[in-house]
Amino acid sequence: MLFEDRFAAGRGFLNHESPIADRWIERGGKRSCSHIRVRLKLFRNGLAILVLLTVPAISNASELKQETLNAWSDYLRTTNLRMHHNLATGHPFLWIEEESSRSQRVRQGEILISPAREDSPQKVHDGLIHDWIGAIFIPSVRINDVFAVVHDYDRYKDFYKPTVVESKLLGRTGEEYEFSMLGLKRVLFEKIVLEGQFESHCSQLDGRRRYCISYSTRVQEIKDYGQPDAHKLPTDEGHGYIWRLYSLTKFEERDGGVYIEVEAIALSRDISASVRWLTKPVVERVSRNSLSTILQLTREAIRSNIAACDGKDLKTRNYLQGSSSR
Repeated sequence: MLFEDRFAAGRGFLNHESPIADRWIERGGKRSCSHIRVRLKLFRNGLAILVLLTVPAISNASELKQETLNAWSDYLRTTNLRMHHNLATGHPFLWIEEESSRSQRVRQGEILISPAREDSPQKVHDGLIHDWIGAIFIPSVRINDVFAVVHDYDRYKDFYKPTVVESKLLGRTGEEYEFSMLGLKRVLFEKIVLEGQFESHCSQLDGRRRYCISYSTRVQEIKDYGQPDAHKLPTDEGHGYIWRLYSLTKFEERDGGVYIEVEAIALSRDISASVRWLTKPVVERVSRNSLSTILQLTREAIRSNIAACDGKDLKTRNYLQGSSSR
């Protein structure tokens, strides 16, 4: 689709974002300042998304550069040093404990999402590093209930559909896991499909606190997914929506449930400085919503898994009771 076609389609899409307000205006109402602000915001966000989509269309495939990868490695090195320093110095284990208001909000059921750094996304050579942190509290569950879902990689395609299309556990050694995922993301007119291979290393601090470090070892874009000529692009080539992924997840059982915190870090291609001011709010909202969705779906998967196990246990108990009465 050409840029002019995308823009025209996007403009038509935006013109139908507020049907209630439009009907009110047709009946003689006047556009309020708030309505105008809403339409301007919708136009700005829609235009920003269109810019994001048309940049790769114009420039074709991009390639991950070594300087970008070096900056990514330096960033992760600093992140890991900070984590180990906090653990060694008695720093609060959870991010939400650093401010009492955070703990209260999460304890009351809110999914709390925030940039992990003030400058996120951070500009590096020919790339952007997105660093977000999110927290959730799941009452009336145990930490083993949580890990029964977290480590069930074969069922990620069920837990996190429709974003995760396929998932598979490739191997396990102790608390070290290797798995693969095929992810699909639709952004207006684009269908982005990535196949990734990952490793996860988990550690237990004590009976109630654990953490896992997970990272991608390979990410490949699949061009024309679902078509007869579908094929994988070479590693580190493609649109560059995601070059690398890394996450630090913490778990703590207390207060009658389990707290889960995820710091999700991603490396993507850069956005031209001339349009960065326009796209930055959209990129931030996408990052925030993605992490919030992951936490929400994790909570739902844990509760569903517990309910399914309870149902099996009840059937087993009823069967045993019936057998013993014969």
